[in-house]
Amino acid sequence: MDIFRLDQGSVPLLISLPHDGSHIPDDIAARMHPAARRSPDTDWHVARLYAPLAQVLGASLLRPLASRYVVDLNRPADGHALYPGKRETGLVSTIGFDGEPLYLEGEPEAAEVQRRVNDYWRPYHAALQQELARLRSLHGRVVLWEGHSIRSRVPMLFDGRLPDLNLGTADGASCSPSLQQRLEGVLGAQDRFDYAVNGRFKGGYITRQYGRPDDGVDAVQLEMTQRNYMDEDSFDWDESKAAVLRNAIEPLLRACLV
Repeated sequence: MDIFRLDQGSVPLLISLPHDGSHIPDDIAARMHPAARRSPDTDWHVARLYAPLAQVLGASLLRPLASRYVVDLNRPADGHALYPGKRETGLVSTIGFDGEPLYLEGEPEAAEVQRRVNDYWRPYHAALQQELARLRSLHGRVVLWEGHSIRSRVPMLFDGRLPDLNLGTADGASCSPSLQQRLEGVLGAQDRFDYAVNGRFKGGYITRQYGRPDDGVDAVQLEMTQRNYMDEDSFDWDESKAAVLRNAIEPLLRACLV
């Protein structure tokens, strides 16, 4: 099967959606608990949210087909922890966000983990790097926008309800101060959604790894709570809610093109 889909744009903006995929190959799914086969921790429908905006703005859009349960594209390939000392899912996770095991018995061994890295992780990151290089060569600078979503309540990872919009810039290290200032200005100018900047979500591996503002690459992560565009229990899309959220995302993306 195809590993990812890349729609190339013309402006200096690449929208990456590394957790949009939900497909789990049959040989892997057969070893998983029935509930895990649904890939419930997918960033559901984020491509559906972003694709119209990417088309209007002329931005590039990159997303995988496989689930994060196959391999997490937003984790380092060597598997080291993103949040040392805290409970988290991993490169090839064995638990879900509810803390329950994903596999019926046993866990993927090192050789299988490496195969998944080679088959899924490396092609996605190669495409990401190549598209960043292409856009930077055209424009001199490029913004990498990491689009994510999550349930509004994830007790294993966080206390209470998460803010609606969570902007992460690795505490200002992954993007220029001027870009962060513009984005904070956009968030502060609206009153529909509550938000946090470099709060519980500071940016994952991709934001931290590729954000090099001194080298012409600004990276920003936006983690949105799913209650604002879908039903969190059934995973069903809610068009009326999504339209409102999309209207809030668009000025953030436009601020990246100033």
